[in-house]
Amino acid sequence: MQEVSVMKRHRSEEFAPLMLVMSGQKKNRLVRSLHDMAEALMLAWPSDDGEEYIVAVKTCLDALYGNRPVKDARAALIRAAEEAGILVIGVIP
Repeated sequence: MQEVSVMKRHRSEEFAPLMLVMSGQKKNRLVRSLHDMAEALMLAWPSDDGEEYIVAVKTCLDALYGNRPVKDARAALIRAAEEAGILVIGVIP
C-alpha cells in the first residue's frame, strides 16, 4: 500500500513575521506563517517567473509537507522578494 503524505501544520511562532511592501491594490502584506507565504506567492506576487520565485514556491511546499525547515522557506521568500524588487521588513511579534 502506498503511503500518503500529509501536510504538517506549523504554528505561526515557527515563522518570524515579515512585511512585504508590494505595489498594487494590497501594498503591504504581512506574512506570519507558511500559509501566509503560500498565499503571497500564489495570489499576490507580481510575476510568476524568476529562479528565486520558483525556488520559494517549491521550498514553501516542501516546508508545508514537513520536508524542509520553516526557516528555509522564509529565507527563500526573502530571496524571491529581492529578485522581484519587493521590500521586506522584519516585524517584531
